[in-house]
Amino acid sequence: MKKTVLITGGNKGIGLELTKAFLDLEYRIIVVARAFKDFAYKNEVECIEYDLIDVENIPKLVASMGKIDILINNAGVMYSLPYDNYPQEKVNSMLKLNLEAPIKLIEECVKIGTTRIVNNASIAGQIGHPDVWYGATKAGVINATKSFAKIFDGKVVINAVAASPVETDMLETIPLERREAFLKTVVLNRFATADEVAKTIVWLATDSPEYINGTTVDVNNGSYMR
Repeated sequence: MKKTVLITGGNKGIGLELTKAFLDLEYRIIVVARAFKDFAYKNEVECIEYDLIDVENIPKLVASMGKIDILINNAGVMYSLPYDNYPQEKVNSMLKLNLEAPIKLIEECVKIGTTRIVNNASIAGQIGHPDVWYGATKAGVINATKSFAKIFDGKVVINAVAASPVETDMLETIPLERREAFLKTVVLNRFATADEVAKTIVWLATDSPEYINGTTVDVNNGSYMR
């Protein structure tokens, strides 16, 4: 029987590369996203249109999917707004999508047998970020990864990745001067590609040793060495 992977935001950017990778591995793939316009794999994966801001109904969503072997919390948003001009509506939606929804998905998927989880965090959660709320939510994802690894006591392998800026649509929300400054901090003088981050996530979701648990893998090309 094919294993099943649930990928949130699997319709574009890093998520799209994840979808392609798991198709090559012949998994049953469920993609949850708000829309699937121009998504080329509608006939090859199970597409569920759902806004993860609706955290309250995530239990019902997960219960409708059958067994899920792997959960990849990839969906997220960044607004790149100054801390002192951040509408409460934006704060609320970011907290729900970037932090509350991944945690609720973890809780519900584990109930139905999920044994591998990968959370897409960010370097912003490690070093601070001009978008204070984005950095705070990603720090929360990293902490939740550590916490759940202890809570699950080895029965579930859960890890995160923390990438520096990636060549996706989200990159366009970062002001040009910040992008240029960042490029001076990396060894290869370029941004990460979505494929590079996806390959790291796939490894953690499938082949990484179970002893790698509760950790965050950096994908930042030397811009934050620790």
